[in-house]
Amino acid sequence: MTTIAMVPQATAARVRGTAWWGMMSLIATEAMIFAGLLGSYFFTRAAAKEWPLGGIEAPELARISLFTVVLLGSSVPIFWAVSAVRRGNMRGLRVGLLLSFLLGAAFLVNLGFEYDELTFGARDNAYGSLFYAITGLHGLHVLVGLLMNVVVQLKARLGRVSKDRHVTVTVFGMYWHFVDVVWIFVFSSLYISPHIT
Repeated sequence: MTTIAMVPQATAARVRGTAWWGMMSLIATEAMIFAGLLGSYFFTRAAAKEWPLGGIEAPELARISLFTVVLLGSSVPIFWAVSAVRRGNMRGLRVGLLLSFLLGAAFLVNLGFEYDELTFGARDNAYGSLFYAITGLHGLHVLVGLLMNVVVQLKARLGRVSKDRHVTVTVFGMYWHFVDVVWIFVFSSLYISPHIT
């Protein structure tokens, strides 16, 4: 008599697919890049006699603080969208994605206005180079996130996302939350810290 070993069937919630692991790998890689850039920022700052360098004034906090709230707030509709699709609520998914897109786009537009109003450039000194490199890279991540958002919205409208098929939404949500968390470190380092020391 042959005995067949019974292997418990894994549920979808416990299985980590290729897309999930791919996004985790991307997030880990991008986190290291931002960590390296912020490390360079603080290393340069520690070696400088004045900060910002060259008599540059640190950017004002009022408007960027408002748009920081806007960007971080854009994660809330993503939580809503992911929760909605898991319940099979496609309208909730689309509304959440749209709200998040609008908030992220507003943040990116503000970044463009801020660059236009800054009194220093990327070539002025190490401070300027690091400021533009870090905020520019983050802005690029926001732009990529907005494009991903559009793709997910299109897939939802074409019926390629459902209660049982929503990996795309989950993976996009992971990316967008990562972008928001990174901004907390960027904002604290480049905007807040020069005003308190």
